Amino acid sequence: MSVTIRTLQKRKQDGEKFSVLTAYDACFAQLVSEAGVDAILVGDSLGNVIQGQTSTVPVTLEQMAYHTECVARGNRGSLIIADVPFMGAATVERALEASTALMQAGANMVKLEGSAWLADSIDILNRNGIPVCAHMGLTPQAVNALGGYRVQGKDDASALDMLEAARTLEQAGAAMLLLECVPRELSARITAEVAIPVIGIGAAPECDGQVLVMHDMLGISPGKPARFVKNFMAEAGDIRGAFAAYDKAVKDVSFPADEHCF
Repeated sequence: MSVTIRTLQKRKQDGEKFSVLTAYDACFAQLVSEAGVDAILVGDSLGNVIQGQTSTVPVTLEQMAYHTECVARGNRGSLIIADVPFMGAATVERALEASTALMQAGANMVKLEGSAWLADSIDILNRNGIPVCAHMGLTPQAVNALGGYRVQGKDDASALDMLEAARTLEQAGAAMLLLECVPRELSARITAEVAIPVIGIGAAPECDGQVLVMHDMLGISPGKPARFVKNFMAEAGDIRGAFAAYDKAVKDVSFPADEHCF
């Protein structure tokens, strides 16, 4: 049976966790979905792990649509979330154009990076049948404005701003939130205070779901891994086993552990 947004909403209501992994092609999409992972994120992280870029900024809408099409062909029932790339949500019109292209390529939901200012775009997308996951906290497309990849919401003022933004985006019609590099206490509070599912990466085990970049959790990304990453390939021995181990660890709440949180 295919996973839908209603599936993930019910998981939250029932207090059950769900798993998300990135994939960028048909072969890995099939392996991820067959391992039981609930959702596949076609992330603009492909800029880093596929294209060798230093950030996600160079990734284009055409490239995102192409990889979404590839994933949709290999998928075996997971929910497909596709990233709207850099500047794709700069205006309501651009958000509509980009989201339409990604949904027509095979996505079931789009992900927009930003904060409360996304409310108008989310409202219009929602009214036009396009579910939105709002990505808050560390938003990699804004790495130049943020001054690097830094934990967000560490002080009281920025934490309150993020909590209020989460409420605003839920009211605007966001179907889901994603919190990246947000302190555990804050991400747990946001998860508890909104009714929609919340995905964490470098956030809290209390989040409703977890996501990692596939290359990171397989231990094949170059350089030092981020604090929130665990190499599931090290113990699993093969790729299928690593995907299954990740899915199990998320659902039994053994991942993320304290050492993966901020």
